[in-house]
Amino acid sequence: MLAPNYDLVLVFASIAVSIMASFTGLTLTRGINALPDVRRKFMIVMASMALGGGIWSMHFVAMLAMSLPVPISYDAISTLGSALIAILMCGIAILIMHYVGRTWIHTAVAGTILGNGIVVMHYVGMSGIRGCLPTFELPGVVLAVLGATAMGIVALRISYVRRSTGHIFLGAIIFGLSVVLVHFVAVGWTGFRVGEGSGAVAPLIDNGILALLVMLSAFVICGTFLLTATNFVLVGTSEASPSVSASAPVTSTPQPQAGANEAQLPEHGRLPYERDKRIYFVEPSKVAAIRAEGHYSIIYTSDEKLFCPLSISVVEKRLDPQQFLRTHRSYLVNIEQVAAFERAKDNGRCLFEGVASLKSAPVSRAFVPRVRSALSI
Repeated sequence: MLAPNYDLVLVFASIAVSIMASFTGLTLTRGINALPDVRRKFMIVMASMALGGGIWSMHFVAMLAMSLPVPISYDAISTLGSALIAILMCGIAILIMHYVGRTWIHTAVAGTILGNGIVVMHYVGMSGIRGCLPTFELPGVVLAVLGATAMGIVALRISYVRRSTGHIFLGAIIFGLSVVLVHFVAVGWTGFRVGEGSGAVAPLIDNGILALLVMLSAFVICGTFLLTATNFVLVGTSEASPSVSASAPVTSTPQPQAGANEAQLPEHGRLPYERDKRIYFVEPSKVAAIRAEGHYSIIYTSDEKLFCPLSISVVEKRLDPQQFLRTHRSYLVNIEQVAAFERAKDNGRCLFEGVASLKSAPVSRAFVPRVRSALSI
């Protein structure tokens, strides 16, 4: 068996790339539910490329850190195909979170797919090694699958339970470390024997070309990370909120303008929303509910949902408290548009009719008495 050695500088570089890519990918999905469908899908593609590309980059930076006593190269199809697999599985997971829902079951399914995207990418990439024979031991495969699944679910749960800076950053740390742990656990249970590997006619990628590909990928990830991180820092200095949605640049509305809107909006006045690089206004009477999306809000009307640059706490102060009632820490509901109330043990739901994008809004246990009183039930 061949014993590998590691360059610690490249090992730490692989960890940094993984965490930066995870932060970038999770940040790019923030606030996109309020975007038009085409732009939302575009942002999901970008986030998938950041996450999947980060998995791929981490793996091959770590592979460049590993040296064996024999020269090795990589099958081009397996190497590049593994990147596509990682991007595809990350994309499926994000689509579930933004189109199917964010229940525990949906999060578990999405997290399982996301986590195992790491595992599949790893073993497909490892199978492309030429110059020696990698042999995968079953305990390592099992540990990689279990660890990736658990950490994928936890990372998504934390990142999506509340779309704040802290939650996204913590989720990125967990997912980034899961990529690293899966790689080194799997490699630790992989044996390398002298041999040429499977006979293949596909082109080979030597370490020099691989280093160039990985450098390019890491450069793009680092650049995108710096842009998203800078947005967080700048917004944190311009207003009380410490974070900004990565989709905010798509609206082409700088944060200071949002602050100006808050200062100019009269009490019980119209609510602003952004569309096509413009700010429009909607009458409160046309609003069925408002949902918090980080430091922004989503406004639901009868036929569409709108991106509001104000936080839900600011929106609540601008609305008539006799008409709009807080039912949950993330929801404001127009009592006049509630069609029915459904009680379920200690909590409940306000049901709507004729609101295409929102069938119901949750009512937390603490708000149930107030909602029942407002509905005279």
